[in-house]
Amino acid sequence: MDVKGVHHAYGRRVVLRGIDISLRRGVVAGIVGENGAGKSTLLKILAGELRPQRGVVVHRGRFGYCPQDAVLNDALTVRQHLKFFMTAFDLPDLCRAEGLMEVLRFSEYADERAGVLSGGTRQKLNLTLALMHDPQVLLLDEPYQGFDWDTYRRFWDLAAGLREAGRSVLVVSHLAYDTGRLDELWYLEGGVLRPRAEAAA
Repeated sequence: MDVKGVHHAYGRRVVLRGIDISLRRGVVAGIVGENGAGKSTLLKILAGELRPQRGVVVHRGRFGYCPQDAVLNDALTVRQHLKFFMTAFDLPDLCRAEGLMEVLRFSEYADERAGVLSGGTRQKLNLTLALMHDPQVLLLDEPYQGFDWDTYRRFWDLAAGLREAGRSVLVVSHLAYDTGRLDELWYLEGGVLRPRAEAAA
């Protein structure tokens, strides 16, 4: 994924001031910034949900997007969500999705309606839906909110496995947790991205 000169503003409030990112293959990267810094706006632009006022975003291959607030239909079961996305992604079966459910340990909820799931389990489903078509690039907005410690560790093991498979993962968060697990880290401040070395200087 290559991002060049992305600008965005809401009225007179400028949020992004010329964002450049080159996300290489087989990298787990992070963007950290305070609440209101423009992280979610940037991620929506990277996912194509929002059009930047200036700049270009180029994806080479499939990408998955896991928004901060899970976009689920509370009346549908977990399995119905998976089947809906299987059709949308034109997948032959649910083998990969079921494997992800095993890794994240929520297979027993397959026939539960989304509306009765806990926040952490909803986030597990959110992540599974973003990954079930095996994207080359995975975009994650605060992906581990609501996770217990075991699931949190499983999330990072999953991210490491994606890296080994040549996939790229971009994690956006307001807290710089586990930065040692990241190959690259940027700080979003004042609408500008600064690499870890520059931010620390």
